[in-house]
Amino acid sequence: MKPTLITLTLLGALSTLAPSLHAAPFTPEQEARIKELIRETLVANPKILDEAADAWEKQNTADQAAQLGNIIISNQQALFMSPTSPRLGAKHPKLTLISFTDYNCPYCKQFDPHLTRLLKEHPDLGLVIKLLPFKGQTSAKAAQYSLTLWQQDPARFLPLHEKLMSKQGMLTETDINKALAATGNVALKPEDKATEELRTSLRLGTLLGVQGTPATLIGSQLVPGAISYDELERLVKAELAKQS
Repeated sequence: MKPTLITLTLLGALSTLAPSLHAAPFTPEQEARIKELIRETLVANPKILDEAADAWEKQNTADQAAQLGNIIISNQQALFMSPTSPRLGAKHPKLTLISFTDYNCPYCKQFDPHLTRLLKEHPDLGLVIKLLPFKGQTSAKAAQYSLTLWQQDPARFLPLHEKLMSKQGMLTETDINKALAATGNVALKPEDKATEELRTSLRLGTLLGVQGTPATLIGSQLVPGAISYDELERLVKAELAKQS
């Protein structure tokens, strides 16, 4: 356990003593005896420290979950209902996931097929894609093209998205142009609304505490990293059960 946690725990215990009875401050002798008693108690019962640490961690986790829930509620429109964010899956989903992803992220390329499979095997789910161009200029450029296409013609978004995601390694300008050509979008020009969408996604990611991609919002839980399909499905089923 960290020393600061031990200190806070002991100070909390001391604070519940005599002040409630409006007693006089402890004398130096009394303070010394209290410290001695605490030391003797901890030596005789070392599990107290583990119990205190567990209680602190549970409370901290609960506080973080509550804070995240409040952020989600306050930004519900931007998170779940923005017309400028790509949306896949059911028209009226029982549960909508949010995927924070990046076309230049190798872990996103590994994880994206899990999301595709999840939507196929669970047609009552929805997915909102929030692109975070963390990895360089081509990441931002690829995102601007795909977002522009979504905003112009949503039905044509997915082929370009999958083409950009399937390219292993960092995208180059040539890779992006090839993806546009392969999906019949050579004449596509990025629009300002796509840049505004990226700014909004970056703001939302910051508010939610996204530190890297991929990150998936499942209910009120932000799940970092490229987790396995089984783990993803387990979390989704647990959230659905919670809501039913």
